[in-house]
Amino acid sequence: MKKHHYQIRIRWTGNTGSGTSSYTAYERDFDILAEGKPVWPGSADQAFRGNPQRYNPEEMLLASLSACHKLWYLHLCADAGITVTAYEDQAEGQMVQRRDGGGQFEWVRLSPKVQILEAARRQEAIQLHERAHELCFIANSCNFPVRCLPTVRV
Repeated sequence: MKKHHYQIRIRWTGNTGSGTSSYTAYERDFDILAEGKPVWPGSADQAFRGNPQRYNPEEMLLASLSACHKLWYLHLCADAGITVTAYEDQAEGQMVQRRDGGGQFEWVRLSPKVQILEAARRQEAIQLHERAHELCFIANSCNFPVRCLPTVRV
């Protein structure tokens, strides 16, 4: 078994002068940092007093699921000799919040729209989405359903 280790830093940038002296005294902004990479601006969802111009953790979860699926799919298509010329996904999910403030995602749906060159292999290209989903590291780490509803056009 091969193991991979990942490391990321989160730096809170929302201290407006009095720290967390009250719930409304601070901003939820933070930066995501990784060695040699651009800073990624994050915050809480606007519903939780976050900055709507920054990515929130819920959006990042959707992006991770979508990106992992796409990377596996492109790999599988390349191995199968199917030429993908365009790929776009509209990922969406639903989170439920409990009375105590906590919560969890109930589901995520990926809706990749793919364009390929080989008309005769369209059905095979659709089926490769199932295999990509089975292999996706992020989807395999979730405790909620992740569905994929692909569209493949030539």
